[in-house]
Amino acid sequence: MNTQDEQSSPGAGVLISAHGLRKSYGRTEALRGASLDLHEGEILAVTGTSGSGKSTLLHCLAGIVRPDEGAVTYGGEQLGQLSEQRLSALRRHDFGVVFQFGQLIPELTALDNVALPLLLAGTRRGPANQRAGEWLERFGVRGQADLRPGEMSGGQSQRVALARALVTEPKAVFADEPTGALDTLAGEQVMTALVHTARDAGTAVLLITHDAQIAAYADREVGLRDGVVHTTGSSVTVKQEAARHEG
Repeated sequence: MNTQDEQSSPGAGVLISAHGLRKSYGRTEALRGASLDLHEGEILAVTGTSGSGKSTLLHCLAGIVRPDEGAVTYGGEQLGQLSEQRLSALRRHDFGVVFQFGQLIPELTALDNVALPLLLAGTRRGPANQRAGEWLERFGVRGQADLRPGEMSGGQSQRVALARALVTEPKAVFADEPTGALDTLAGEQVMTALVHTARDAGTAVLLITHDAQIAAYADREVGLRDGVVHTTGSSVTVKQEAARHEG
């Protein structure tokens, strides 16, 4: 069943909506009419085998790649119709992106990597560094502030990457296999930090993973098969999840 047939999460509005996405690379069809809604404040896992189109779907939703057909809507705007300048502004302010290997700038310290999005948005160096330090603290890597990526463990680097993605307090974070390069313990630490911090900030998370244990951290799970989204898990709102844990 396509997720457009699925009932929306009660109590949470749709933040980003994708409908009928098609994307090809040469003769290879990565997406074949994929449709998906990401709700405000929810953590949504998209699972599927290698080559199923998961990363392409994320790139379309984040405005990194324009689909050949279909539409992605955010805040009443269709991303495919926006200028590159407008899309860049959205990725600086409203969207955060985390990749499997973090993609930190190797010449910069952890603090400078996290402060960079703020500096690009026009924040002065002093306030930017202060906020960057606070976000490093949230992810438990304040002690690594002066280290460069090559001087940190994989788990530490990925938590720095998460801090960088969240430092602008975006509406949505797109995480593409964020634990794929980590061992089990480091992966659990990264996911725990991501989930808790996103919940506190009210940030929606689109999580791409092939790992069922990682997908279990999400409120809702859908599967991508042959370029089309299929329902694989029930919807659970953030409020319902919090109530369940409190109970």
